[in-house]
Amino acid sequence: MLEYEKVEEALREWGVLSTIVVFGSARVREAQTGRRGAWYDEARKFGRLASKKGGALTRNGGKRMNVIATGGGPGIMEAANRGAHDVCAPSIGFNITLPHEQVPNPYTTPELTFRFHYFAIRKMHLAMRASALVVFPGGFGTMDEMFEILTLRQTGKAPKVPIILFDRAYWQSAINLDVFAENGMIDSEDRDLFSYADSAEALWATLIDQGLSPAISD
Repeated sequence: MLEYEKVEEALREWGVLSTIVVFGSARVREAQTGRRGAWYDEARKFGRLASKKGGALTRNGGKRMNVIATGGGPGIMEAANRGAHDVCAPSIGFNITLPHEQVPNPYTTPELTFRFHYFAIRKMHLAMRASALVVFPGGFGTMDEMFEILTLRQTGKAPKVPIILFDRAYWQSAINLDVFAENGMIDSEDRDLFSYADSAEALWATLIDQGLSPAISD
């Protein structure tokens, strides 16, 4: 109850109505070359773009929309939080205590940086205010979080929010959903639960096309 209510109180104080949740690998670094460095750069660029245009900087009646929220760790999570930090927007870090300590990245807003003991409460907070989900390349942890949201969408247990996978080539080589469909493990239309984008600008445009609202009304 404390883990749930403490976060609720802080988000209310900051007027956070909705979030854009960004998942992705903790192993990606800014200085890396090739695709991995590009993933970091695009995640940071997306954090800036979404924070400027999404309503995180706007205070209308004390409310904010589409605030960047991540797992609070390094890699892609750091990049997205850093992009928000670049434009002086708040961003959220839902960190988790692990045996190999995961230290919160330095770009989350201090008052919105949380350390969870229970995975379930953390995942609930990640999902409950999400107006969109953006998934950058990652491994087991990223796929765990992604498929949990996809399952909630598939079963009608979560609102119909945009889910965008960054870097089509990566995800289509990593996961062959056609095999699931061809063997009757998912319905053919389940492949339409998400879209792809290959740049920060395309991510934002796709979110808007799929109904994300950057406006705040009284």
